[in-house]
Amino acid sequence: MPTEPPLHREPSDLADRFALGLTRLLRFFADTFFAKRYGHRAIVLETVAAVPGMVGAMATHLQSLRRMVGDDGWIRTLMEEAENERMHLMTFIEVARPTALERLLILVAQWAFFVGFFFLYLVSRRTAHRLVGYFEEEAVLSYTQYLEEIDAGRSPNAAAPAIARRYWKLADDATLRDVVLVVRADEAHHRDVNHGLADQLAGQPVDPAPEAPYPEHHGPQ
Repeated sequence: MPTEPPLHREPSDLADRFALGLTRLLRFFADTFFAKRYGHRAIVLETVAAVPGMVGAMATHLQSLRRMVGDDGWIRTLMEEAENERMHLMTFIEVARPTALERLLILVAQWAFFVGFFFLYLVSRRTAHRLVGYFEEEAVLSYTQYLEEIDAGRSPNAAAPAIARRYWKLADDATLRDVVLVVRADEAHHRDVNHGLADQLAGQPVDPAPEAPYPEHHGPQ
């Protein structure tokens, strides 16, 4: 089975340790609530995962207007991240239908996370992007575990939803396993980009961000 290298950014200060600690706390709750129901986990978590990119793009847009300076490409990068995470959700909605309880959880979690992340972004953009980087590390791990469940026959390897085949330009005979692979690649890219943005804000040397593995958004999906 193709595996994603378990890349982990070690925290370098108190802010990083806060971001990592919060990530692990939320991971504990997700593991407790969803166990191995990875399709349902993806639906709930992707509704939250699409929030940081939109918040970051909005805040950067307003800052650019306020200061009358350029954005160094941040707005487009973050908007593409938000759109890509939304497409993850649209895909997994076709795989596992959320229960009434999960829909309620989505409503509460999304608003709580939006408010909390918005204020964190205003206080410390660096910490906010580090938090997202750690979130994405956990997403890569979760999708790797999902692949293991599929390969072991414990989760069905159904046909890939049509929306996924169109968005990622997958073959007509693509399966759910193929979808999980491309989604995991997306999450690994978000991990690297957000850790890189946090490093940039900290004044540390940053490697050029790799090209996004997902297609640009062209019209409604």
